[in-house]
Amino acid sequence: MLSKTKIKLIKSLDSKKNRNEAGLFVAEGNKLVAEIIESQFQIQYIACTSQWFDQNKKYIYNRCKEIEMISDSELNKISYLKTPQNVLCIAEIPHYTLNPELLMGKLSLILDNVQDPGNMGTILRIADWFGIEHIICNHTTADVYNPKVIQATMGAICRVKVYYEDLEKMMLSIKSLSMPIYGTSLAGENIYKTSLKNEGFILMGNESKGISSNLIPLLDKQLMVPFYPENQKRSESLNVAIATAIICSEFRRR
Repeated sequence: MLSKTKIKLIKSLDSKKNRNEAGLFVAEGNKLVAEIIESQFQIQYIACTSQWFDQNKKYIYNRCKEIEMISDSELNKISYLKTPQNVLCIAEIPHYTLNPELLMGKLSLILDNVQDPGNMGTILRIADWFGIEHIICNHTTADVYNPKVIQATMGAICRVKVYYEDLEKMMLSIKSLSMPIYGTSLAGENIYKTSLKNEGFILMGNESKGISSNLIPLLDKQLMVPFYPENQKRSESLNVAIATAIICSEFRRR
């Protein structure tokens, strides 16, 4: 039976402050937990139904410090999902150190104040799809270990490393790498008519405000996804995750 202490811990990890203090995050669902089991994440605890345990016990004994079989009603008490699945796990938050030299010859993403957890998680999935291994964020960007973000990544969190940095300092430091920094802007060049390199950094801005004014001078080139037709009324802007997918696809297509 789930203890009150365990229930309190799991529920507390909805808070960024509590996640940082405990160094832990929550993940749920058959696919996502399976991906975490196969990853380098250190798993502290798994709560699961007996059915899930019977199907997966051979994979988890050497991967988890504590395993507890619980009822469906108990799972409902601790789940962050509207429709709970058969398993929930608590894993340790990894600590990555950004080494700019490791980004040489690669395409990486920079996120400036992306707020929505769904957008954040979707951007990780997009990065994973297009083979982008590193995402650098400022400290006001959504926490990647928020349960909503973790769910939205659909396992991409296991392969994409996310760093939180002072973006202005970081962007100034990577100038020495001689790799271009691209940014999105409605005043930018048509991405379909612009020369693009297969390495560098793509900066995506806030959902409503775009890229911060102090970062714009640090861009080497501003890009825009054009709208069609030009003389027709349209939406004010693209969703940041959708724009990220279009832009990453165009870089990889080249």
